[in-house]
Amino acid sequence: MESELSFNLKRTQAGKIKIKVWNKSQVVMIGTFVTLLFLTIYGFLTFDYKGIVLIEAALATLYNLKLMFLQPMLSHFTFVEAIYQIVVTMALAFLSTILGAVLSLFIALFAAKNLSSKVVSNSIIMMVAFIRAVPTVLWVLIFAIAAGLGSEAAILGMLLHTIAFLVKAFAESFEEMDDGILEALRASGANWWHIVTHAVIPSTATSLLSWTFLRFETNFTVAVAMGAAAGAGGIGFELFMASGFYFDLREVGYITYAILIVAIGLEMLSTQLKTRYLTNASVK
Repeated sequence: MESELSFNLKRTQAGKIKIKVWNKSQVVMIGTFVTLLFLTIYGFLTFDYKGIVLIEAALATLYNLKLMFLQPMLSHFTFVEAIYQIVVTMALAFLSTILGAVLSLFIALFAAKNLSSKVVSNSIIMMVAFIRAVPTVLWVLIFAIAAGLGSEAAILGMLLHTIAFLVKAFAESFEEMDDGILEALRASGANWWHIVTHAVIPSTATSLLSWTFLRFETNFTVAVAMGAAAGAGGIGFELFMASGFYFDLREVGYITYAILIVAIGLEMLSTQLKTRYLTNASVK
């Protein structure tokens, strides 16, 4: 066979020969892994270690980690101000997620192959794939040229990337529906809008909710980064100031713990919402 590039012959305990076929993708993956491993080893062996005392560097790193995570403390702003900055960051993530989810819902209806024509669907999928290929921070900087650095550029960049992400996710959820249900509704005389409102959205509501909240969690972490990169404010800007200007490791550790607690809280809320929705749906 053409796809058989190599054979690995192994003799079993029964004395029979077992042939294992490696296809092209497996050969490429193994070759890539071996190449990267070789380059990593070569890089470590040829690295210039002059002036570096590994033991002292390791001890200094451990000391910095101790200050950061075992002795967290706010120095340049109060606890109330920290809560306010976290709320600002969550507001940026919430606004970009809600607007993105609403717009993505309508666009995804035309991106799903079972609800739209092939030409329209492929065009939308290609467009959102291009948008997703560009990192969010680059979109934010692009919008910053027109809107200036600040929360406006951050929201626009996050919104565009959110739409590109959710359109693909929502469209795939719509395409997973049973085609028999859609054909039965069409045969009964239901128009496109009735099919969407009475079958497609109710059947995929749980999946849509899950994808939306997943994107909200992602946008929260992105908003933290955008606080520094785009000057959008929030807890990310305070983290940038503490690490890049004040060099206050204790404050960096405190802010890191605050972000971690919020992220865990969002994950727990997401689980509770999905569980409650599934329970209500099963009861109905």
